[in-house]
Amino acid sequence: MGFIYIFFRVWYIIKTKVGWQIRAYPTNPELKKFISIKDWKNNLPPFFFYGKEINGLMKNPSEDLKNNFENIKKGIYIFFNKSKIDLGLDYDWITNPITKYKYDINKHWSQIRDLSKEAGDIKYVWEKSRFTFLYDVIRYDYNFNDDQSKFAFSKIEDFIDKNPINQGPNYMCSQEISLRVLNWTFALYYYKDSKFLTEKLFHKIMHSIYWQIHHVYKNINFSRISVRNNHAITETLMLFISGKLFPFFPNTKLWSKKGKYWFEKEIEFQIYNDGTHLQYSMNYHRVVIQLLTLGIKLSEDNMDLFNNKVYDKAKKSLDFLQNCINHKNGNLPNTGANDGALFFKFSENDYRDYRSQLDDLRFVLFGNTFYNSNSVFWYGASNVTNNEPSNSVFKLFASGGYSIINDSNNVKTFVKCSSYSNRPSQADNNHIDIWVNGINYFRDNGSYLYNTNKDYISYFNGAAGHNTCTIDNTDQMIKGPRFIWFNWIKKSKIENLEFDDRFEINLRFQGFKNLGKSIVHKRKVIKYKNKLIWTIIDSFENTNFLNKQIYWHTDYKLLENIDISISDLNKNKLSKQIKCGMHSSNYGEYEESPYYYSESKNGFITTIKIKEN
Repeated sequence: MGFIYIFFRVWYIIKTKVGWQIRAYPTNPELKKFISIKDWKNNLPPFFFYGKEINGLMKNPSEDLKNNFENIKKGIYIFFNKSKIDLGLDYDWITNPITKYKYDINKHWSQIRDLSKEAGDIKYVWEKSRFTFLYDVIRYDYNFNDDQSKFAFSKIEDFIDKNPINQGPNYMCSQEISLRVLNWTFALYYYKDSKFLTEKLFHKIMHSIYWQIHHVYKNINFSRISVRNNHAITETLMLFISGKLFPFFPNTKLWSKKGKYWFEKEIEFQIYNDGTHLQYSMNYHRVVIQLLTLGIKLSEDNMDLFNNKVYDKAKKSLDFLQNCINHKNGNLPNTGANDGALFFKFSENDYRDYRSQLDDLRFVLFGNTFYNSNSVFWYGASNVTNNEPSNSVFKLFASGGYSIINDSNNVKTFVKCSSYSNRPSQADNNHIDIWVNGINYFRDNGSYLYNTNKDYISYFNGAAGHNTCTIDNTDQMIKGPRFIWFNWIKKSKIENLEFDDRFEINLRFQGFKNLGKSIVHKRKVIKYKNKLIWTIIDSFENTNFLNKQIYWHTDYKLLENIDISISDLNKNKLSKQIKCGMHSSNYGEYEESPYYYSESKNGFITTIKIKEN
């Protein structure tokens, strides 16, 4: 991570230990009144909409939306866009609903540990406090013409009352704070004319928002130096937007200017020249897509445009994810860390369906959509045209280390082989995903949880949870604590070749440093044109005849449609087992899942044939 990273982390720990953070982030600051509610309403800063009239958005009062809202009213919330958890009607905002651990609200945020076996995964506390559920409330309100402003504001006020400024677990993460402020802002604009938005409550909310943004600004270097991923993009964007949405706050002119500069730098740094993202995660890349959508549109509405590099990287990001998408269901490979994040949910699409988020950015950049997504109207869309979606047939994204074959609109082969100049997410080099008609026949097994036991972390993050190989049952890199990997893969190569009857992808990387020097795993992926047939050849260099293992993860429901044979490099047929593994499509959940397994001294030749129903 470099000397600057090490120096900053050490200095940050020292400042925390000596209590500097307590002085820099005050608790219980005196209430300030920045602007009257009348003046705010009469001088609303530019936003996507003003009140409950959303131009062009057709009403769709669906049963799913109604049922979800009724659950929220009962205290049942959707966590990580999938799991339903009953928090009850008097939830305190600081208790982990899984472990029942209750954080100390009287402690300054800098004195709270975010990782402990007793407490469990702190994301279970942060999830409701992010206030993403407000979009379900707002969409229910809009589609059913049922005013829920009292309920929405009651939840915001309840949070403010139970979470004093800079105290407790909900002030530990500046990204969570930034998202909370953005989500409250959407509610403020939508419910601006509500009789329940009183002068007193308005000042209370604005006071809280100011100190939350103040927190983000004071702690911004933690994300920009120590984390530098989607957290930094979220927080720098929040600072830029602060001067646009809250120009009546002190300091926001400065915060906005710096935020814009930092945001532009983060986009330039984090999105590679081919449009791939440094976190090697499809879901986190979607997070960045959503932030780009919101940021670019607000910058244009406020006539303070980002530089051309932001637009260029946004377009290239859209191109990469569009080539990864399956048109039939909007799913992408479950590559990299996946914590269930979906920031601004303006559609009924399933969480794994990326179509509306890609359409939102496509509208902002080009004024059109591919999938007729109504979500674009929440961003102030008008005169929207819909074009036919298209993908490149055979495309290499060399900077990120991905190759994609779209043999037709219904057959996709996705391969990853990366070199890491930034922190790796998972040990998944030479992984291959195979999709037919939107069905993921060979798949990435997901992330499950960030804070769980070592066996789960090793399986979901390591090679054994991917369609690739291990040597002597050892990962390509060494897993460290939390999100850390040691012995980063620095040397890899991926190339595309096309012939009359087939596509070929050649991959190689140097890894397994704990087993020896200059160990190389080479993989050749052959996809025969217009046929559901693949041949994958795995060979190795400098392994001293160590045993190699190969894994092919699928679904029990698909076994009868798969014909797979595995031999060694001398074409001797190998014993093939079907073992029971785990698959996590959504954060916090997993199910039993099968995988084909085989061992060899020299390598593997795998032939896959898929029979459609």
